[in-house]
Amino acid sequence: MKSAVFYGKHEMKIKEVELPIVGPDDVLVKVKACGVCGTDVHIYEGDKGAAEVTPPTILGHEFAGIVAKVGKNVTKYKEGDRVCVDPNCYCGNCKYCRSGIAHYCTDMIGYGTTMNGGFAEYCSVNQKQIYPIGDNTTFEKGAMAEPVACCLHGIDMCNIHPGSNVVIIGGGMIGLLMMQLSKLSGATKVALLEPVEKKRETAMKLGADFCIDPIKEDVKAKLKENGMTWVNVVIECVGRPSTIEQAIDIAGNKAVVMMFGLTKPDETISLKPFEIFQKEIELKASYINPYTHKRAIELIDSARLDVSSMIYEVCGLEKLEDILSKPELRANGKYIIAPYK
Repeated sequence: MKSAVFYGKHEMKIKEVELPIVGPDDVLVKVKACGVCGTDVHIYEGDKGAAEVTPPTILGHEFAGIVAKVGKNVTKYKEGDRVCVDPNCYCGNCKYCRSGIAHYCTDMIGYGTTMNGGFAEYCSVNQKQIYPIGDNTTFEKGAMAEPVACCLHGIDMCNIHPGSNVVIIGGGMIGLLMMQLSKLSGATKVALLEPVEKKRETAMKLGADFCIDPIKEDVKAKLKENGMTWVNVVIECVGRPSTIEQAIDIAGNKAVVMMFGLTKPDETISLKPFEIFQKEIELKASYINPYTHKRAIELIDSARLDVSSMIYEVCGLEKLEDILSKPELRANGKYIIAPYK
């Protein structure tokens, strides 16, 4: 099968590899769509993502496709089923799994990180990681279930209530998902900070109350001008120290600041403890997607959440390394890899 094999920092090759082995509890998925994630970029750049990656391996953890084969113990799924995959497979037996925080599982398998993933024509996964997708849900939309599930875990921690004022920093795919989820959670006003005009336009179409260009405009003045004098929640979706510091600065009293964007492992921020004390700010972060994948699919299947407006291009495996290595391409929006394209 054709695959994109990651060999280490800045090294990836498109090559033929053997089909994955399908164990008795496994499902072989013919991959129809696999999203390119910021975590994939971090790994390609030699940084740690959510899990350790040992090359050579096939990346890609946001994927959907068709069941091509099932193991002898699999009864719930059959060949031809349309499915997506939760890439994080927990052991169920370690102290974290048995304490209700399985996403800290000490023996977790990560498809696309610790094991081969979806940047290939086929991927074999444990049956418990498979979720059906609706008949009207495209494979591209199904592949978005994983990032939506991650966003849901983060949004659950933000304590958004009817009447909340929310600011989203960053208008990429994650920011646009967080903006919509904030609205679905009851936020009265949601503002987006984003320097790229096309992304601001997309945000307005998806329900943002107003957008701010943080490069050309005075953010605090524009928030005040639009009636947002008390910011209850700030969700940082860029992953840069400067934007995390900005999130803390614009947060109001008793606000939650969600540091959702993934920074490089060794990056630091400048923090004034007195400001945290004075405003009683809660600094939070969100790690992967525990117990949220089914909810993500239900939101996508029901069309309550738009996951396609931020997709820029669906392309073949041959373009993957260009996407991972060139920020100017990723600035266009979300890329989906279709291995058979």
